[in-house]
Formats: sequence, structure tokens, C-alpha cells
Amino acid sequence: MARPDTLPAPALPLTLALSDEGVAVRDWVHDFAVRVIRPAAAEWDEREETPWPILQEAAKVGLYGVEMLQTMHADQTGLLMAAVNEELFWGDAGIGLSIFGSHLASAGIFATGTPEQVLRWIPRCYGTVDEVHLGAYAITEPDSGSDVGSLRTRARRDGDDWVIDGRKCFITNGGIADVHVVVATVDPALGHAGHASFVIEKGTPGLSMGDRHHKLGLRASHTAEVVLEGVRVPADNLLGGEERLEGRMARARERARTGTLDERGSSSALRTLELSRPIVGAQAVGIARAAYEYALDYAMNRVQFGRPIITNQGIAFTLADMCMEIDAARLLCWRAASMGRAGLPFTRAEGSMAKLKAGEVANWVTDQAISILGGWGYIRDLPVQRWHRDAKIYTIFEGTREIQRRVIARAISGGASEPR
Repeated sequence: MARPDTLPAPALPLTLALSDEGVAVRDWVHDFAVRVIRPAAAEWDEREETPWPILQEAAKVGLYGVEMLQTMHADQTGLLMAAVNEELFWGDAGIGLSIFGSHLASAGIFATGTPEQVLRWIPRCYGTVDEVHLGAYAITEPDSGSDVGSLRTRARRDGDDWVIDGRKCFITNGGIADVHVVVATVDPALGHAGHASFVIEKGTPGLSMGDRHHKLGLRASHTAEVVLEGVRVPADNLLGGEERLEGRMARARERARTGTLDERGSSSALRTLELSRPIVGAQAVGIARAAYEYALDYAMNRVQFGRPIITNQGIAFTLADMCMEIDAARLLCWRAASMGRAGLPFTRAEGSMAKLKAGEVANWVTDQAISILGGWGYIRDLPVQRWHRDAKIYTIFEGTREIQRRVIARAISGGASEPR
């Protein structure tokens, strides 16, 4: 019986080395995390509010804004964005997501927008040093979750405008962003092919914030529902333009007529998520690294029965495994990030592999760190419990661990693993 040839890895110009400029940027971000983010992390976790002063400081030094975005995208290795995210989230995941959250909106604009739309809207996701703005990427819905193809938010053409109705949930910066990128269904019969993305500005009538979500972790990052009730936007706010949308839907209708339409097929939203997964994985690596380093330092200095507890083989071996797993997760993230930058297809779901591994590692490492600290690991005065709370989301958002495994299984089996 023939089987898919899944063994050969794709050709990849991967050096696993940042450029000299990349090293300088990474170290600069790490310094910002040490000086600004870490001292404020516990306070903003307790407040469960967007850390505006830190966002303003990040904008002031050039860490938050279009210039930083351009620096990361200009990196030819593809590794810099992953490295920057690791350092930010090593500082604190909630604050890190507040800083990075607008990149999700800008990525959605960049993935599907025309050059004119990219130049118009991406800067407005960040604002200026004097007036910091936020962006939000709104795709998830109360009844869709992992089933992105079943979106109920509808967009219909009405004269020169589009009218959008629906409800989104679990949206980073939802309802408070200056720019919302909303994925809606134009033709539900076409599945992913019937989706379109729209830019909706803050203050547009009918756009409002629903319930604000109070979360287990990432509490310094605002998450809420986005409610769309008869939201009217100009035709120019359709990312990619109407001609491209109509062409895509016409091709999908032809495939449906001939019986070749695959409802599980890709879409711009899914491609955006797949390309972002190694970066999300790098965030999880940053959380894991923070917990590992803290636990290692504790084990080196905590004395019991007259000797440091790291001399106990059980603890030393656990720390060794923590170090190894973090490095393995980082390598998967860097491989996928490098492939994405080189334009190589994820034929074996390398983006999902990276995110899945990193999320599992972050959860396991933070759990082990609590155990190494014992009772102190469970106390809220120390940061390990916060890192454990933050890590949990990495097995859920941007595709659950089950969805990642499904994506990987489908890739390596040529689709044979899908239920019929």
C-alpha cells in the first residue's frame, strides 16, 4: 500500500543565526523587558487593564510602531520577529501581548490588503508617539471557535457601502482598538472562499464592545467581545478590493459546480494564522524560559539538608529536561519562521508543529517550575504561578492543541486522516 512520502525535509537556507543587527535588536528588547516590563508585570496582572504607560514608553523608544514592524519584516533570516517575541514574553506575557496585539491586525491588513490599503491602515494600528493607537483582528465567534469556516458574521453590499452584522469573542484589544480588522461571510455556501476582511474604524456607528473577558492569564492584555450591528463601511474598507473577492468567489462557485470545492480549504485568514503560529510559539518559549531560569536560580541557591537542592538528581534531571525541551521548541519555531520568510510552503504543517510543541513545553515547564519551588511556587508574591497561568492559553488560542494535531496529521497523510 502506497503511503505519502513524508520523510524528506524541505530545502531550507536555515543558519539558526541572527544577523548582527538582529542580535542588537534582540538585546535591546531584552533590556526593555528587564527595565520596564518585569518591574510592572505583577501590578498590571492584578489590575487586569491595558498597560497604557508601558505602551507609551514602548512607542517612545521605537519598540511599538510601524518602524519596529518594518525592522522585523526587513530581517532576511525570518528569525528576528520570533526572537523579539520571545524576549517580550519573557518579560511578561500579558504586557507582551498588549505590545504585540496590534501586529495581528496589521498582519491581516498586509496579508489581504492592496498596497494602498497597507499604507493607509497599518500606521493607524499604532498611531504616534504622542497618541498611541491599537489594532484588533476579529475572527473568532461564540459558535465558531476552531471551526473558522462556520462564521456567522455577515457582510452584504448596500449601494456604495458594506453592511456588517455579527458578534466576535475573545478578541485582543476588542472594542477599544482604533482599527478593527473583521472577518465576515459574504457567501456562506462557499465556506472559507466566501469570507472577506473589512477594516472598521473606532467610532463607526454600530461597532461596540460587548462583554469584557476576565481571564486566567494574560491579564494585562484586554480581551472582549466585539458587537457589530448594522455597521456600515465604505467599499474601500474591503481588504483586497471587490474585484479580487468576486474573482475568488467565482472560482469557488465553479469548483462547487464541478464537485471539487473543499470546504476545509485554505483562506487568507487561515494562511495568516498558519504564518503567525511560529511567532505565537516563540511567545510560549519566552514564558517557558522565564520559568526555567527562575527555577534554576532557585535550585542553585535553595539549601535543604545542608546542600543546594539542585544536587538532588530528581531536580537536576528535571531542569535538564526543561532546558532541552525549551531549545527543541525554539528550534521548531525558528525553522517555521525561516521557512515563512523564504516563502517555502509548510508541507508538513511546520507552523502548527512549532506552535503545538511550544505551547505544550510552556505548560509543562511552568508546572515543573512550581514543583521545584514547592510552596513558594504557589504563592502569588512570586511570578512562577503567573507564568503558569499565562502558559495555559498557548494550548487553546491560535488553534487548540487538538486542531494543531489535526492539521499536522492531515499534512503528513495527504488528507487520509480526515474523517469521511
